[in-house]
Amino acid sequence: MTATPPHGTDPTPPAHRTDTVEHAAATPDVEQPWAELGLKKDEYQRIREILGRRPTGAELAMYSVMWSEHCSYKSSKIHLRQFAEKAPHSDALLVGIGENAGVVDIGQGYAVTFKVESHNHPSYVEPYQGAATGVGGIVRDIIAMGARPVAVVDPLRFGAADHPDTKRVLPGVVAGIGGYGNCLGLPNIGGEVVFDACYQGNPLVNAGCIGVMRHEDIHLAKASGAGNKVILYGARTGGDGIGGASILASETFDDAKPSKRPAVQVGDPFQEKLLIECTLEAFAERLVVGMQDLGAAGLSCATSELASNGSGGMRIALDDVPLRDSTLSPEEILMSESQERMCAVVEPHHVDRFLEICAKWDVIATVIGEVTDGDRLEITWHGERIVDVDARTVAHGGPVYDRPYRRPTWQDALQADDAGRLPRPRDGAELRTQVLALLGHPNQASKTWITSQYDRFVQGNTVLAQPEDAGMIRVDEETGLGVALATDGNGRYTKLDPYTGAQLALAEAYRNVAATGARPLAVSDCLNFGSPEDPAVMWQFSQVVSGLADGCRVLGTPVTGGNVSLYNQTGETAIHPTPVVAVLGVIDDVARRTRSGFATPGASLYLLGDTAEEFGGSAWAQVVHDHLGGLPPAVDLERERLLADVLVTAARAGLLDAAHDLSDGGLVQAVAESCLHGGHGARLVVPEGLSAFTFLFSESAGRAVVAVRRADEARFTDLCTGRGLPATRIGVVDGDAIEVQGEFTLPLAEVRAVHEATIPALLA
Repeated sequence: MTATPPHGTDPTPPAHRTDTVEHAAATPDVEQPWAELGLKKDEYQRIREILGRRPTGAELAMYSVMWSEHCSYKSSKIHLRQFAEKAPHSDALLVGIGENAGVVDIGQGYAVTFKVESHNHPSYVEPYQGAATGVGGIVRDIIAMGARPVAVVDPLRFGAADHPDTKRVLPGVVAGIGGYGNCLGLPNIGGEVVFDACYQGNPLVNAGCIGVMRHEDIHLAKASGAGNKVILYGARTGGDGIGGASILASETFDDAKPSKRPAVQVGDPFQEKLLIECTLEAFAERLVVGMQDLGAAGLSCATSELASNGSGGMRIALDDVPLRDSTLSPEEILMSESQERMCAVVEPHHVDRFLEICAKWDVIATVIGEVTDGDRLEITWHGERIVDVDARTVAHGGPVYDRPYRRPTWQDALQADDAGRLPRPRDGAELRTQVLALLGHPNQASKTWITSQYDRFVQGNTVLAQPEDAGMIRVDEETGLGVALATDGNGRYTKLDPYTGAQLALAEAYRNVAATGARPLAVSDCLNFGSPEDPAVMWQFSQVVSGLADGCRVLGTPVTGGNVSLYNQTGETAIHPTPVVAVLGVIDDVARRTRSGFATPGASLYLLGDTAEEFGGSAWAQVVHDHLGGLPPAVDLERERLLADVLVTAARAGLLDAAHDLSDGGLVQAVAESCLHGGHGARLVVPEGLSAFTFLFSESAGRAVVAVRRADEARFTDLCTGRGLPATRIGVVDGDAIEVQGEFTLPLAEVRAVHEATIPALLA
């Protein structure tokens, strides 16, 4: 990619075609491909105003990727400010929004960093490499903070399960996640898999990572200290992924636009493993002043962000960058998103030792520049100056759009189409049939075919993993200190009511963490939406951000960082608004964790919380009637706090034999999963005042089902009564079937066969 097209008016003789700063100043009328690089006309004019001249080809390349939607958040920034404005006070928050990843204090001198990001469009273009490099990118964000990665998660959304293209995309994505994560030796402890036709052509491949460090090991992305050296290390720079994620994620998919099909990045997990060890050893020896990974926008991002976040400028010799392809132009080198690369700022007297460590780990490392006084980012190519900019205008000076947004005209009709009016089962036999249909639907069926391709227990510190409510990792072997992480999101709920849907996603992830016995501590998010140029989409986005910010304030869980993924639509068809929320929790001793499986015959089953007639956006409405309409379940965040407090307190006291949150599919889904996980059946009695249908299928929020041993029953019910949490005894763990008294009996063997056969059959 060159900044001057063949039909331009550049009068420069062939021997001097490098587009230098001086040449740009002398040739203001040269045609430049700003539109092909994704810039709007007014954005290009703004760049010229900032520079006081036209940009060089290299400068244009840098601005185009750094001012892309993916990198600059130009359409979302104005709304995301709510996370800071409404942030609850938290002594645990050590590093917040604005760095590679947030960091929280978990006690005993330990800190945890975690984040979720998207690699949606690249994963549709090339499923294996798109997903694999999504994992690689989020892992590098974590190590850039000074932490050792300890686990990954993968919230996924695909098109209709029976669509032919799903058979292309899903296996490739799963293989990419498993292949990269397994080779790194990182356990995959959680995530989700959801199917819906709205994601056809726009799968959501979100990836998250958790890292652990001591407080004193936290590092930030900044370049300070004039004379300090800038070292590029890791893989050589190639032509793969030139402008990849930054361009792919910044415009609606359209096959007619060649810019939408750049090469997807190619990952090498073994190189990344070496990079991890090399980086952590350099951190341990206190050799690094600042660190930035090379992800979206590649070297453009690393240099401009390091310089703008520090106290000085930077001078880079681009021809010192190690290349895999010697034919790359300077513009291509700056835009390349080749994987497994990092950029470090190192004091001169530490350079030799840093390079020794890199050589020890067989990692290529090259000094490519130095920190300077002032605020200029200067880049040379064969001794000629091709970039001379204020780094802040590249990294943080992009446009901020207050795009028009309005409630869509169809929203009222959608909410008026109440799911409560749908025909209900007439008797126990029909109820039984619908339960089996629910348990065998791709969204509710077992995902073992997928999760079995991931190593969930490598490193030996995994305490809980799929299909538990949340993944859990032991941090300290001696004390048992651990962390739990859950990711959740329901696009159907959010389509019906974006504000409430966002809070339901937050509440479910919060509840999932508490169900394991961990205390919810902090939040990260990945906000997946359609085109920001559609006022209806921007209304959805504004409502979701408001809902999340308000919800986090009530729950006391700050948002530590996250990701926005826009333009998830093909033509005029947008995905459901899909905020994926990750909640991190801490547990003092992982030996006190609570599993979800019913493992003790004779244990009493209690339903915690209130059950109402709430079926809008429910799994039952989708599975039985292919219906989406009405209002989602109501949210009571104070009730969620109370429920979490009871679950965590009961776990610490050893009162719970099992716990499982209630969400998609309602009580019957949770009971079936717990029976299958624990290997024992359940006999259920419908509580007075509820129909069997509502009892089984309602998706009221703020609920969980728990199994309590008889010896602990009185203490547990006293705990609930004392805290004011409704707790209704609904049955007992017993036998080898799920029996709903007076309605039906389902042998576990039949349930297991239906639940486990769906996904393998679809992908056969």
